[in-house]
Amino acid sequence: MAKDYYAALGVARNATDAEIKKAYRKQALKYHPDRNPGNEKWANEKFKEINEAYAVLGDKQKRQQYDQFGTVGNVGDIFSSQATRTTFDDLMKDFGSAGLGFDFLGDIFGGIFGGKGFSSGHSGRGTRSSRGMRFTTGPGGGINFGDLFGQARPSRGKSIRYELAISRREATQGTVKRLTRNKKRLEVRIPSGVTTGSIVRLRGARQITDGTPGDILIKILVKPA
Repeated sequence: MAKDYYAALGVARNATDAEIKKAYRKQALKYHPDRNPGNEKWANEKFKEINEAYAVLGDKQKRQQYDQFGTVGNVGDIFSSQATRTTFDDLMKDFGSAGLGFDFLGDIFGGIFGGKGFSSGHSGRGTRSSRGMRFTTGPGGGINFGDLFGQARPSRGKSIRYELAISRREATQGTVKRLTRNKKRLEVRIPSGVTTGSIVRLRGARQITDGTPGDILIKILVKPA
């Protein structure tokens, strides 16, 4: 075999789906750049390796093909199937719980932003802010950014700022808002417990919506009861 995906994840060839998923999440935490200071480049390569492995072994059809032929014609990426994408979402929660950063993911998955989408979460440091976001591409749909937020206000650098008003119930329980900017749909998860002034930072979101580097910052406004 050109690549041994089982060895990459440290599991046996007869490992169950649950064992493969657990091993992937464990390895991803191990090779997070924040846990490998001074060896970030190496850690990024290892992270890419285990993501490729899980993109195959976490997808039943691809795993079957790999087991039978020793290769997969089109590996794709970890966002190619619902099963592997859900596991990646769970991994983002692991990162957040461990206080690990997310910035390095743009370098690793940047090439897929144009058509596959990107799921991520962010730990709020110093503010009760973002807990997750999901990007999906496609024409139309959702709520227009301008209609929902009003006029965008450019901030310093390449970020864009918006304001989003939500109800007290949504602030308490958390909510999901489906938004559209430049015909690119974004599904933004607002965490429970936000207050007026909380900032949800969508890192790299302008790469999706505008084709240019930059974040989208959403300032939360909680409506009076």
